[in-house]
Amino acid sequence: MSFPEIPAPLAEALAAHGYAELTAVQAQVIQPEARGRDLVVSAQTGSGKTVAFGLAMGDELLGDGGLLPPAGLPLALVIAPTRELALQVSRELAWLYAKAGARIATCVGGMDPSKERRALSYGAHIVVGTPGRLRDHLERGVLDLSALRAAVLDEADEMLDMGFREDLEQILDATPDGRRTLLFSATMPKPIVALARRYQHEALRISTVGEERGHGDISYQAVTVAPAQIEPAVVNLLRFHEAETAMLFCATRDNVRHLHATLVERGFAAVALSGEHSQSERNNALQALRDRRARVCVATDVAARGIDLPSLSLVVHVEIPRDAEILQHRSGRTGRAGKKGTAVLIVPYPRRRQVEMMLRGARIEAEWLETPGPEEIRRKDRDRLIAALLAPSEADDEDREIAREILAQRSPEEIASAVVRAHRAAMPAPEELVSAGSADARAATHRAGFEDTLWFRMDIGRRHNADPRWLLPLICRRGHVTKNEIGAIRIGANETHFQIPRAIAGRFQQAVARTAGADGEDESGVRIEVSEGGPREVARVHRKGGRPNDGPPRPHPGPHAGPRGKPKTHHKGPRGPRPG
Repeated sequence: MSFPEIPAPLAEALAAHGYAELTAVQAQVIQPEARGRDLVVSAQTGSGKTVAFGLAMGDELLGDGGLLPPAGLPLALVIAPTRELALQVSRELAWLYAKAGARIATCVGGMDPSKERRALSYGAHIVVGTPGRLRDHLERGVLDLSALRAAVLDEADEMLDMGFREDLEQILDATPDGRRTLLFSATMPKPIVALARRYQHEALRISTVGEERGHGDISYQAVTVAPAQIEPAVVNLLRFHEAETAMLFCATRDNVRHLHATLVERGFAAVALSGEHSQSERNNALQALRDRRARVCVATDVAARGIDLPSLSLVVHVEIPRDAEILQHRSGRTGRAGKKGTAVLIVPYPRRRQVEMMLRGARIEAEWLETPGPEEIRRKDRDRLIAALLAPSEADDEDREIAREILAQRSPEEIASAVVRAHRAAMPAPEELVSAGSADARAATHRAGFEDTLWFRMDIGRRHNADPRWLLPLICRRGHVTKNEIGAIRIGANETHFQIPRAIAGRFQQAVARTAGADGEDESGVRIEVSEGGPREVARVHRKGGRPNDGPPRPHPGPHAGPRGKPKTHHKGPRGPRPG
């Protein structure tokens, strides 16, 4: 497809790169009313904004005939918040401006500064860098911005959040007054507005957030799990989807380290990206993903910014994002350039309402599902294996010779069985999860073998979103017992009772005491103690107007309160093994 409104070298590059049409933000920045003006652009991750500002500054950089002058002082400057994003921008602009003969210099932290200084001394048309490194070159007199025609601030809101305001101001103060300033930001907080007011003149405001919100090429799913079963859910999601490349998001570098170690131990080819990794380690991890030596990347939000992996088709939010913007940024790693992607949120049962509100605010429709179980995964494996083995393939003479030799010694059925076994052996086994049916049945019935039991109570109930599906793993974790050693679970309005066989009750009590704090509660504010008389005795005492143990009446927690009567925003909820 031709793009007559775009300079010829850029149009040819787009056609060669497979562009059939421009994205919304790319089309708007080249409209007649936008040409030559300062721009403030709000566009989501994955909307094609790198190519957008590459097209937008084409008029300023390309002379007659669509060619650039000989390389000298920089004509354009692009500032990005992270190394990965800067390197990605540099790669995108390299192919976009290749036919125009552009020389691009990249200046980012973690790279050899002497090589960057040499590249700048040889001359560059476009400089792409991070704020700190650009400021360093500027102060050393290596970076001369006096001939600059266009300056681009990519993900400006993120740069201000990361504390780069002073760096940005010093860099922009060193540019000529006549330069064009293009400010790209997913959100428009007050500091961004102030920056635009200071360094732009009558800027045109462009927003495609509403049009592209939620990413039409991304399918959103949400799976509910017990808080203690987040890691098994991650394993089953990876096995169910078997994505060519998957990215898992955790909130902290500690959680990234833990989840990465767990997945490697389970047999997944996984790499990790967080702030604790050196630039060399990050480069090696990304290269492993690109050449398919690794298929899973566990990362923090900041470490994953700017990563562009064409084969990435699955994003898993292992820990719930802080807000809708982070949800968008994370999910936007997939579903790029017209390809389809899947984003899955792992939602602990107590936090479902919070996630539903976040999705509504982001105008995202997610399909709520149960976590895939072993049987579903095995059915998927069977279908994938049959499809792979029946797919057309080419074989050379050596392959045929080996095949004939094997057929002479084994039957076709034996050979096929060996192939199936080898395929299954290479895949990590799925996890058994606590099913809703088994947990609910345990809550409602008395099981054989639990005739001599001791009742225990927890100070949470239906008003605190108590549910057998996450209570059961919590009891196992606190008391160091298995789910088969827990009898009936009875959930009341404000408290829950459950049975433990009398033979192990002493051991259970000791484990509960060790896993509690000085006040008898665990980190989620839940107390477990022996219940005198069980749920029937408690109900009888309440009907008489008294309280068991003659304790003071508990305050009504209200519809939005946690287990201790505090607002839910302060209640962490029962926590199992760390999810990352």
